[in-house]
Amino acid sequence: MNEFLNNLPALVDEIKALRDTIITNIVLIGQVPAPTFKEKRRSSLFQERLAEFGVDEVTTDGYRNPIGIIRGTSPEKPPIFIAAHLDTFFERDIVHNYTIRKNSITGPGILDNSLGVGVLASLPIIFERLGLRFESDIVLAGTIQSIGKGNLRGIRHLLKTWPTPIRAAICLEGIELGRLNYFSDGMIRGEIVCSIPEEKGVMYKFTPNAILILNEVINEILNLRLSQRPRARIVIGKINGGANHGKIAYDATLGFEIRSDSYKMVKSIYSDLKDIVDGIAHENEVGLDMKTISNLKAARLKFNHPLVKNTVEVLKALGIKPVSKSTESASSIFLARKIPTVTLGITHGENAYTNNATMEIEPMFKGIAQILGVLKAIDSGICDG
Repeated sequence: MNEFLNNLPALVDEIKALRDTIITNIVLIGQVPAPTFKEKRRSSLFQERLAEFGVDEVTTDGYRNPIGIIRGTSPEKPPIFIAAHLDTFFERDIVHNYTIRKNSITGPGILDNSLGVGVLASLPIIFERLGLRFESDIVLAGTIQSIGKGNLRGIRHLLKTWPTPIRAAICLEGIELGRLNYFSDGMIRGEIVCSIPEEKGVMYKFTPNAILILNEVINEILNLRLSQRPRARIVIGKINGGANHGKIAYDATLGFEIRSDSYKMVKSIYSDLKDIVDGIAHENEVGLDMKTISNLKAARLKFNHPLVKNTVEVLKALGIKPVSKSTESASSIFLARKIPTVTLGITHGENAYTNNATMEIEPMFKGIAQILGVLKAIDSGICDG
């Protein structure tokens, strides 16, 4: 393993020799729209690319997650997973034409997560050209229904139904290079929807304004005393409503997220929010409903876990500074099932959630080299204890 680690910087140039193939995969896959719940076309293309590169087995699970399997040399070893979510935030009516420049590619969804899927599809040809073999089977999983209301259903189902133990996993995200996620907070993400009845017979002295009702909710949330141990916070990330500037808003929606390193605390705060919402709805005689969009339980590896320590060494060998924070990626589902997992970012970029999202090409080759380094470390047995 130490010899492979020392050779990692030299591998970057060898990976660059496959630049055209990697970029082709990123662009081909990225230009196929894949909003959450509508990933079928992208899933089919992903499977086609894997088949073209000679993967030993290409299939789907019972939930239609596309999977490629590269057989290892030791059938008794549990498989290693490499996963990337197929879906993006952009609907089909958005133009998905990508612009390729000398050192960048621009287009909707490229950073989250068309880049990750394109690199995942390229790994078989990279392994072949570099002469890389592994003891474990390598399972390349493109997961569906991951972001937003998808609530990571694809990876949840895949792991729930997988028939064997899993040695470890690597999750791929487009940005940022240096990203090293090995823990996830407990989280509930939800919406509070206010609707003002307009039926005949409903009389108000002063007609309520849905936006102002939600403002009352926000004020009550800001009055909550949140725990410092275990730490907790509420993020108010989205609000919309109303028809035009001169008309009282009859409908409005507030998006929020509760986070804590204790899921018990998350549920307690959610209950407090529910009491606030029910009280304001009763006092103002309005429709005010709270619903959960997605949730995660807190899970983590310790910093001294061999997978984390070896991943740090891989990044440092490539001159990459590791940056760690909580993640809501698929790794949280692996970790909740006691499967050692890290999430890695592949390159640098900007404007991640816009139509003009842009990835840098040059850093990507280091980003791919880090995946190979971590994969080799896992295959050498660092997680087997």
